[in-house]
Amino acid sequence: MARLHLHHDVDAAGLAALRRPRDDVVREKPAADGGAPGGELADGAADVERFAPAAGPFSRYTRTLQARPSGDDGRWTVDERIVFRLAVPFWSPLLVLPVKRALRRPRYDGRQPWWAPPGRLDAEEARTLSLLAILALVYAYLGTLLSQTLTYAAESFDAGTRAQGALLAAVRVGVLATLVAAAAADRVGRRRLVRGCLTAACLVMSTAALAPGLWWFGGAQTLSRGLTTATEVIVLILAAEELPARSRAWGVSVLTLAAGLGSGMVVWHLPLVGLGPQAWRLLYLPPLAFCVVVAWAARRLPESRRFRAAAAATGTAHLPKVTWREIDRHIRRRLALLGGSAVLLLCFSSPVSQFGNHFLRTERAMSPELITVFTLVTSTPAAVGVYLGGRLCETWGRRRVGALGIAGGTIFAVFSYQTFGWALWATSLGTTVLAGMTLPAMRVYQPELFPTQLRGLANGLIVLTGVIGTVVGVLAVGALSELWGSLSWPITLLSVAPLAVALLVLTVYPETANRELEELNPDDAGAAGIPQAAAAASGLATGAAAGPPTPAPVGERPSAE
Repeated sequence: MARLHLHHDVDAAGLAALRRPRDDVVREKPAADGGAPGGELADGAADVERFAPAAGPFSRYTRTLQARPSGDDGRWTVDERIVFRLAVPFWSPLLVLPVKRALRRPRYDGRQPWWAPPGRLDAEEARTLSLLAILALVYAYLGTLLSQTLTYAAESFDAGTRAQGALLAAVRVGVLATLVAAAAADRVGRRRLVRGCLTAACLVMSTAALAPGLWWFGGAQTLSRGLTTATEVIVLILAAEELPARSRAWGVSVLTLAAGLGSGMVVWHLPLVGLGPQAWRLLYLPPLAFCVVVAWAARRLPESRRFRAAAAATGTAHLPKVTWREIDRHIRRRLALLGGSAVLLLCFSSPVSQFGNHFLRTERAMSPELITVFTLVTSTPAAVGVYLGGRLCETWGRRRVGALGIAGGTIFAVFSYQTFGWALWATSLGTTVLAGMTLPAMRVYQPELFPTQLRGLANGLIVLTGVIGTVVGVLAVGALSELWGSLSWPITLLSVAPLAVALLVLTVYPETANRELEELNPDDAGAAGIPQAAAAASGLATGAAAGPPTPAPVGERPSAE
């Protein structure tokens, strides 16, 4: 329980401001057992007023005012006490000090601090996002193990680079498990699949510590990474379905940062590899402990309110299976748009990332130690871009942030492969920051543009098509670099692909910022509960558009009017 004790010496106007229910990180209301704000205070009395939360990310909150006249000059001595507990499991120690700082400076216009979501979360939404961030940390740790340990595992198995390449290609088959699991989440629910997939992924990944050969190691990686990717897809869906319209992209940025922490944990443990030729196996032991973490978080994680509403509308606990023929044409167009964009983006970003260290070593003559420093200096600020992108997506809109990040990041990436010295460092830094801004904008589109009953299947198919882009890009750059003797020009040639996506985002993508999912997916508007309320609020019941005019979603069916 956190406590804040403040003393004020104020005049009548200052006292009136303190007695006013605040509206910032918390929206207050008079407590049932407190005095009425703005009422008359008896001369010389120590009057007590209490305020409770009407909305905010608190499991417990009380603000108490005790005011006494300090003299005959109309001034008051006010004792203000705030007691609160954040509804933020695990992460609350990081937020207590910023929340205390915000509570010291009350606002009454609903504006949030820079570090808070643009749309204030309630206790249930804050708790859900915190639990999802814990799961993001786990699945990111699992997803990073292969890239960081493959070279050491292959050496212990006497496997060469050709075998490593074959394993990296074979691991892509795991995307089929992603598709199956994501589609199942549309039928049996998000929460059950998240718990099952991530627990299974932890258990399977931990068996790699016992691998007698590369075939066992590769098999564990293939299945585990498929389940891990499925978990990531479903976690993003659950976040989009639970968070308010003004905070969906911000929530994606928070989950991305939590995933970055999980990836960093692998790097922190990497020095253990130096203990011996088999020490890489130690990095595969933490997933066993993560099983306990997953069970703890998943037990407290609620099922998506939108999934529950959709299931209630059908009168069953599960949603019916949807066949491809039953999918409307406008949904197929959206799927083609996002899937095609994933192919174009990944055919550029994957080789830029995967050939980065090779380029620095062979074409810029950097030592392993300098490459490590270069990576830390140029990659760490990506967190700034991720968080900034999440905030700007809610104010500027997804399209402008996405197009700016993709185009700017692509141009900087091309220059980073063409420059030397300080220019190489500067352009690489710009690439990571702008690419970080792009992540919330483009990732939040995937759950936003599909109805509840198809959200998992559609996102699984997008992941599947993205693998095609990765394979094409890596193979093309590898072949052209041998032909032309450099990585610079193949990367430059492929930059046309993401620039085309930036143009698509500006001209074809819908603007989804501050729009309810039911407005973006009218098929969901008839469901009971949350979607019905959201549809009414956005004017869907009468066919009216909510707020200022915004572009219609891609392939949206025309109104019946």
